[in-house]
Amino acid sequence: MWAYESVIYQIYTLGFCGAPFENDGALMHRILKVTDWIPHLQKLGVNAVLFNPLFESDTHGYNTRDYRKLDVRLGTNEDFKKVCEELHKAGIKIILDGVFNHVGRGFFAFKDVQEKKWDSQYKDWFNISFDGNSCYDDGFWYEGWEGHYELVKLNLNNEAVVNYLFDSVKMWIDEFGIDGLRLDVAYCIDRNFLRRLRSATSSWKEDFFLMGEMIHGDYNSLVADDMCHSSTNYECYKGMHSAFNSYNLFEIVHSLLRQFGPEQWTLYKGKHLLSFVDNHDVSRIATVLNNPNHLPLIYGMMFGMPGIPAIYYGSEWGIEGDKGQGDPALRPCIDNPQWNELTDKISAMVKARKESHALNYGGFKSLVLTNRQCVYERESEQGRVMVAINADENPFTAHFDARAGRAKDLITGSEIDFGGGLELAPYTVYFLSPY
Repeated sequence: MWAYESVIYQIYTLGFCGAPFENDGALMHRILKVTDWIPHLQKLGVNAVLFNPLFESDTHGYNTRDYRKLDVRLGTNEDFKKVCEELHKAGIKIILDGVFNHVGRGFFAFKDVQEKKWDSQYKDWFNISFDGNSCYDDGFWYEGWEGHYELVKLNLNNEAVVNYLFDSVKMWIDEFGIDGLRLDVAYCIDRNFLRRLRSATSSWKEDFFLMGEMIHGDYNSLVADDMCHSSTNYECYKGMHSAFNSYNLFEIVHSLLRQFGPEQWTLYKGKHLLSFVDNHDVSRIATVLNNPNHLPLIYGMMFGMPGIPAIYYGSEWGIEGDKGQGDPALRPCIDNPQWNELTDKISAMVKARKESHALNYGGFKSLVLTNRQCVYERESEQGRVMVAINADENPFTAHFDARAGRAKDLITGSEIDFGGGLELAPYTVYFLSPY
């Protein structure tokens, strides 16, 4: 599966392109801006882009009006087709945000129910009761997603709904050549629907990738041979920044051992969860971390751990964004990409990650662990890499059975001799390939 050897670049499309929050109906070809960023993506080294919702919606993209039409604020289907062609020419895969749990109140089928009530042919597309009323005084009650009634929950047990959604995905594959889907709030989605989606997409396009959003709970309930290939690893997202902020690396390493370690009871051994330090729903990592010296280190932890690494646009050069100021603060319009020392380090990690079988497929074993330092090993049948992190302002000497005395740091390219112990400089991360 190509996704297991990829680094994903996430773009919240409407914000990135500078679209107004409310759908004003004015056609603007903003999506073409993505093509201007392709040289930046190539320099960074990513090989897949995840676009958060870009089909016609009421406001933020997750309240869909039309699954088969690019949002007018972004342009036309032809515009997006050009973007996809250019990305594919650059060797970059395309993942779209599949919002299948709910739609907006502007969705055509819901508007038909508003007009015709009981006589609407679409009344069974939703969970509706004509014995009640909505907070919008529709003359009927309906289920909204987690109490948000601007998000109308779809009835995924209705065959007509399933056919409509599947036909839409087939159109995205045929027209845009997309390579995968992120499934929004996948933890809410009917598991039989997921199984059918996996079967259908696999038949339409070999190695079509499905990744489900999972906030908490057992990721095995989504990630299986007949459902999703991957899910969001929120446990380790939270564990990473908490561990660095509290100077307690035991927290994140123990989570990684629980998920991917060598013991028989390990939960997700051999599975490829999505690793991230921030995204469109949480504060930017540069805002969250108390010590800015930890910024390259937390990326080192992410790129070194099992999973599929993802970078949220702009965070590769350290922009900030506070969830407390609302979602727009996390989803800014950025006209031109920037490059700095952090971007250099992340780009080097991306390269190391893509070229290392051990980092893509290896297991997880802890070799050294203190509050402020850790060394762990990723080993596969094609080699091994030791990831070493010093989160302290002072140097540290790590002693462990390295099975070798010399190694190449895949991040810097330098050779390191650690026969008498591995000397870790302050605030450093190493990807060591021993020989």
